[in-house]
Amino acid sequence: MWSIAFSAANILALVMWVALIFLPRWPALLSAALYLGVGLLCAAYSLGLIGIVSGLLDPVGGSASMDFGSIEGVRRIFASDGGVTVGWIHYLAFDLFVGIWIARDADAKGFSRLVQGPILLATFMAGPLGLFIWLVVRERRARAGGRWK
Repeated sequence: MWSIAFSAANILALVMWVALIFLPRWPALLSAALYLGVGLLCAAYSLGLIGIVSGLLDPVGGSASMDFGSIEGVRRIFASDGGVTVGWIHYLAFDLFVGIWIARDADAKGFSRLVQGPILLATFMAGPLGLFIWLVVRERRARAGGRWK
């Protein structure tokens, strides 16, 4: 079950990222990426997390032993297929959400798709790295007095 959920989440995220990077940014496409992509990933994450915490799905010791405050506790959570899958879906959902924000922000500020592409790819592959690059790029233009449009 977990391998199917893991694969389905990866495919969904990949399709949304390819659309976000390569297709025209029609409002319907951005809505689909947000509500179908991020929304479905958030729903899958929520169901998986509730299932794990409640002990109904791949229990990792029940909610009493869920310990997010120590490396050992987090390691125990990620020691199960369910914990890894839910954790991975968490990354996919937030990275895609950040990618959508970057794309919308970059479009609004007049950045070319050639500039956006590598930043979005970095966000897809390593979320915070891509976000950091975007924040530096947009701030440099703002400080240089560059026009947004």
